[in-house]
Amino acid sequence: MARHRPVVDVVGLGPGGADLITAGTAEVLTSGRAVYLRTARHPAASVVPTASTFDELYETLPTFDEVYATVVDRLVDAATASPAGVVYAVPGSPLVAEHTVELLIADDRVDAIVHPAMSFLDLTWVRLGVDPFSAGVRVVDGHSFAVEAAGERGPLLVAQCDSRDVLSVIKLSVEEPPTAAVTVLQRLGLPDESLFTVGWDDLDRSFEPDHLTSIWIPELAEPVAVEVARFNELMRSLRAQDPWKMGQTHDSLKRYLLEEAYEVLEAIDAYDPDDGAGAEELCEELGDLLYQVVFHSAIGAEAGWFNLADVARSIHDKLVDRHADVAATVQPDAPAEDWVAGWEQSKRERKGRESAFDGIPVSFPALARALKVGKKADALGLADPDPAESLRRSVADLETGGADASTVGSVLFDLAELARASGIDPEDALRLRVDRQVERYRTAEADPG
Repeated sequence: MARHRPVVDVVGLGPGGADLITAGTAEVLTSGRAVYLRTARHPAASVVPTASTFDELYETLPTFDEVYATVVDRLVDAATASPAGVVYAVPGSPLVAEHTVELLIADDRVDAIVHPAMSFLDLTWVRLGVDPFSAGVRVVDGHSFAVEAAGERGPLLVAQCDSRDVLSVIKLSVEEPPTAAVTVLQRLGLPDESLFTVGWDDLDRSFEPDHLTSIWIPELAEPVAVEVARFNELMRSLRAQDPWKMGQTHDSLKRYLLEEAYEVLEAIDAYDPDDGAGAEELCEELGDLLYQVVFHSAIGAEAGWFNLADVARSIHDKLVDRHADVAATVQPDAPAEDWVAGWEQSKRERKGRESAFDGIPVSFPALARALKVGKKADALGLADPDPAESLRRSVADLETGGADASTVGSVLFDLAELARASGIDPEDALRLRVDRQVERYRTAEADPG
């Protein structure tokens, strides 16, 4: 005789209030069996006030995957303990964006009987006045937008946009922002239902999203930048799973940031733009440097202060604003030095600095700092007009007075100024010279005779 498996009747509470619950669902809910809600955070949950919920799992378990697996295990245990089985109620429709239901259907420990229900999609098409079939609409999950929307140009309905972080990742994923406004749909079917449009730049900062928020994107100008978004998502996952990455701070990562920057410089030195030699190595090192930026952004996001989208937006807006400042005072055909001077003046005014030299980090390598000081002095018309002559005087002082920190420092600074005036980065020049000297030493070391 075949052994019957425990039964879980799965029903959907519809997209809004209790008036959108189907008659079939209402009948199952009042059958007298124990009812379990995936979450009580749904307007129609009030029709089963005595139901058990799994809301506490979202607070106690670290990942959604663990939450979903635990929900299924508990439902299986409850159904096994009850001869009549149990009822499992989810928001909307059981087969629309409900991963726990997918897991239940696939679980051979129970028979999952799914009952039809209205979903938020039914109300969405009505409110938008869109036929999803004729328009060719693609429905994607906001939490996996970068992957699911890769290569899409729209129209897209993006569901489960329940936080500013999700909206920020969506913004970051798009290489070229759409020109058409985005429609935000919130709490469809409820008394405070809301539909409004926002510009792409304001998507994550002009309104407060909730668990009943979706967005309608009529058209995307360019495919989604899936790699950057995937990288950002991987970094967030690794921070949660890797003890070493979990323990890092902005301060502890400083030395790695410096090391990666120097390795990029070394790769640039070995790169030949004419035949592409070294391009793969340069690409890899730039990726390592980007990793540091994404790492710091992930730490900032966890603290609630900024994320990768904020970092990208910050530099984007800075470049736009500074360019506008300079363009307002410098003619388009002016020489490059006039644009540099205008840029420095804009930076000084926007930062509120008393001196143009205030923003030069004292932690810079000495030659790099000398170059930066020289460039700012030159932009302000303060640099020595004849660095070669100044260098000759410093060398003469060294020859007559002997070597001490002051005279050697003067020679090095004047050399840096001469390099800057000649369009040479003294830090690069010295590094390349050291590389050549190391090769000479290695040759001599291998063949002392």
